[in-house]
Amino acid sequence: MAPFARDLDYEGQPFPWNEDRRAQLRAELDAWYALAYGLARDELRYVLDPKDIMGADYPSETFRVLQNNEMRAYGEYRTQRLVLAAYDELMAQGMRPRLEGYR
Repeated sequence: MAPFARDLDYEGQPFPWNEDRRAQLRAELDAWYALAYGLARDELRYVLDPKDIMGADYPSETFRVLQNNEMRAYGEYRTQRLVLAAYDELMAQGMRPRLEGYR
C-alpha cells in the first residue's frame, strides 16, 4: 500500500489498525450511499433490519450473521446504530436523498 499512498502524495506512517475507526468509516460510507441512492431513513432501517420496521414476526431478515456477531460482541447491533447516526449527521449537514422522485 505504501507505493499507492505515495502516489497520492501521502508520506506519513501507515495508519494503525483500529477496528472502531474502521466501523465508523464503513458506517459513514453506508450512510452516504444510502442517501446517494435516494433512501429515506425508514428505508435504510428496513435494509439494515426489516423487523425493525415490520415487527418481530416479519419473515424476512438481512445481515443475520453480522447482527448476531455484533449482539454477542457489543450487546447491540452496532452497525445499525452507527449507520443511522451517520445518516442523521449527513442529513443535519444538508445532504438529502439524491434520487428522490426517480422511483
